[in-house]
Amino acid sequence: MQSRHPRACPVRRAHRLLRDLLDNAARHARTTVTVTVDQTDGTTRLWIYNDGSSIAPGDSERVFERFTRLDEARDRDAGGSGLGLAIARDITTRHHGTLEATAPGPEGGATFLLRMPTA
Repeated sequence: MQSRHPRACPVRRAHRLLRDLLDNAARHARTTVTVTVDQTDGTTRLWIYNDGSSIAPGDSERVFERFTRLDEARDRDAGGSGLGLAIARDITTRHHGTLEATAPGPEGGATFLLRMPTA
């Protein structure tokens, strides 16, 4: 018998991963969130870009730590616990993928790159 606990269901985990990434992008965007997906060499890549503030190179790993909220994020909104990106990375790692904050887009902002093995 399979567990009904949400952590046990890969579809629910995938939903949580995407929801956390998109919620984060929407929370920090000024006006636009762009999502791009492609597949190559057995890997699905998903880029999520928002036109808000960029993530400083020194913070690109720190944003994935639990309860981390960069100063700009604390100033902009009272919502969020600083757990969404940490949970998203944990789910990604459990499914043999990677999640990183990459270089800003052409007009600044923040870009996250999710790589997952294609089933």
